Amino acid sequence: MTNERVKIQKTEILSDNWYILRKVTFDYQTKNGVWQTQSREAYDRGNGATILLYNKEHQTVILTRQFRMPTYVNGNTSGMLIEACAGLLDKDNPEDCIRKETEEETGYKITDVRKVFEAYMSPGSVTEMLYFFVAEYAKEMQVHDGGGLEEEEDIDVLELPFEQALTMIKTGEIKDGKTIMLLQYAKLHNLL
Repeated sequence: MTNERVKIQKTEILSDNWYILRKVTFDYQTKNGVWQTQSREAYDRGNGATILLYNKEHQTVILTRQFRMPTYVNGNTSGMLIEACAGLLDKDNPEDCIRKETEEETGYKITDVRKVFEAYMSPGSVTEMLYFFVAEYAKEMQVHDGGGLEEEEDIDVLELPFEQALTMIKTGEIKDGKTIMLLQYAKLHNLL
């Protein structure tokens, strides 16, 4: 389905060093029928998936902590960010991606994942659609220590009491949007 109020005139690649940054020039018809020429930059890094692992019996969640350069240059003095496990889809479907990422980052091999919603996280400038999942975990599902399998990944695995994780949103210790959304989902839907 196309939007007849949008006519793309030109797309330029500004950078493809890591992912792709495009400048799109387009004509847009406003509500009152006037056509305007506009241009926007859009960063395309592909789509991703994220998951909250939770344990009902122990009332805990699994999160990760790793260095995130963009937060460091924007005022996060340590650059460390506490997050829900996540990864880019690459060529996987969202369910396969999140199972693989969960095992690589957290060390837990999970099979039963449940998609709870999907969202654009920064639609003004980033094309990424993020698929959100939840899954129960138990100690016997842990197959290794986690921490990431790729050379550049240096990930700490955190097992936190659920209520502590919620408090960490209020104290500013958790500032990652996808993580806050998943923790609030768990609270709203009484997962723990």
